[in-house]
Amino acid sequence: MENFAAIDFETANEQRTSVCSVGVVIVREGEFVDSYYSLIRPEPEYYTYWNTRVHGLTMADTAKAPIFPTVWQEIAPLIEGLPLIAHNKGFDESCLKAVFRTYNLDYPDYEFHCTLSTARKRIKGLPNYQLHTVAAYFGYELEQHHHALADAEACAWIAREIIE
Repeated sequence: MENFAAIDFETANEQRTSVCSVGVVIVREGEFVDSYYSLIRPEPEYYTYWNTRVHGLTMADTAKAPIFPTVWQEIAPLIEGLPLIAHNKGFDESCLKAVFRTYNLDYPDYEFHCTLSTARKRIKGLPNYQLHTVAAYFGYELEQHHHALADAEACAWIAREIIE
């Protein structure tokens, strides 16, 4: 695939609506041409120990961050007309749909692809299919795993190799 937007969300708690950061990488004609990162004030606005342990974000980090609709107004023009790709489509797409519902936004029915499921089908013998493992298989070293923009970059790197 030559043109797409790789996207990654981190959440504050067990609720899919609690997106607290987003990273987007725009790829056109196989080249990384743009990226976007923002913290987001989550809904509901609380953090669990486990989520913070994964990504390091806390209430203090997002207390003054914009809410999702404000952030999405900036993202929507960047991704217009592009399919979205995530490393775990089930998670990221469900987060996006949930937060759209929470804020009563019309969901544009984005075309979504998944590098995780594609990697499981096309690459045999990896010890696991976590983002950093698959990225390393394709020569990309993911240094800030669970930072939304770093994860979106790794996903984009993988997608250029295996999504048709």
